[in-house]
Amino acid sequence: MAKQKEIKTNAMRILETQKIPYTAHTYECDEFIDGIQIADMLNLPHEKVYKTLVTKGNSNNYFVFVIPIAEELDMKKAAKSVGEKSVAMIHVKDINAVTGYIRGGCTAIGMKKQYVTRIEQSAKELEKIIVSGGKLGMQLELSPFDLAKASKAEFADIIFS
Repeated sequence: MAKQKEIKTNAMRILETQKIPYTAHTYECDEFIDGIQIADMLNLPHEKVYKTLVTKGNSNNYFVFVIPIAEELDMKKAAKSVGEKSVAMIHVKDINAVTGYIRGGCTAIGMKKQYVTRIEQSAKELEKIIVSGGKLGMQLELSPFDLAKASKAEFADIIFS
């Protein structure tokens, strides 16, 4: 029998093109579940698992923020980190049109366009972090510095402390 070909996401192809090492974690998933449930399903420590949030600034530009799953984005700090007066979360219905990904499968790597991206600075203290892999049921584990390189992100203080 032929071996089933692993389906690569755009994010995985970009990492491979840039020769960035990663580990893929897959899980059964037919609909959106939050990052904490995913971490628990995969027995992953919550502080290592990050979620990707997409916002729109008062300039009408989009901004991407990658933060730990159990934390909340501090909108004031987030706006300041990208030079905006304010940012607001985009509507769930707009996620695919803006990013090319679906809710629960959104990752900072390989969106439709390159948006200004910030990763919560505490990630720098971790050897590896885990982010969505670009589709439901796929998580990618990689160095936070490699994530920053692949998504052209900078680190910033963007959560409530």
